Amino acid sequence: MSDWQIGPVPGRGLRRMADGELSLPLHISSGWRHQAIAQLVLTPAEAEQLHAALCYALGEQPPPTAAPECRRPVHYPGGRQRY
Repeated sequence: MSDWQIGPVPGRGLRRMADGELSLPLHISSGWRHQAIAQLVLTPAEAEQLHAALCYALGEQPPPTAAPECRRPVHYPGGRQRY
């Protein structure tokens, strides 16, 4: 197993670039030592595909308390719920 780690940079979230693409800074480390910060750049279509894949993967799990609004259940008249 590799000791390389890739994850979001704390305090530096996703941002929209001038050309409409989205950029997410990622922290890269090896052996728990910082190596670099790289940008994951996605077109709006790629971001939509990633969003759909994550929604599908998380669909069966209840959202945590601190989840963003889009992950909270929607209450419909009649008591039906959808995520």
